[in-house]
Amino acid sequence: MKEQLKKRTKVFAHNCVKITQEFPNTYLSNHIKSQLIRCSTSVAANYRASCIAQSKPSFIAKISIVIEEVDESNFWLEFALDEDLILKEKIDNLLKESSELTAIFMASRKTASTK
Repeated sequence: MKEQLKKRTKVFAHNCVKITQEFPNTYLSNHIKSQLIRCSTSVAANYRASCIAQSKPSFIAKISIVIEEVDESNFWLEFALDEDLILKEKIDNLLKESSELTAIFMASRKTASTK
């Protein structure tokens, strides 16, 4: 499962980066592109870090960062949609994936916190 999630978060980051290339070249769009690239790549990087956490508290802290970053990715995708920078059909899969990843990592944090 760990390796599958490493791959899944990395693919999510790549897909978010790729979708930003379809945004128009405006000041607002460039800001959203930057934010989306930053937080979506952070999901993958911080998940990898959580996999090598040296303690349960460290894992919980790192997975909490992953949750925040994937939720922020979802926010920026929704915001781009709200601002008509991209068509919904083009980001539906990314919105779904960010929601699924959020649920997975929240469940993981809950499990780690109760053990």
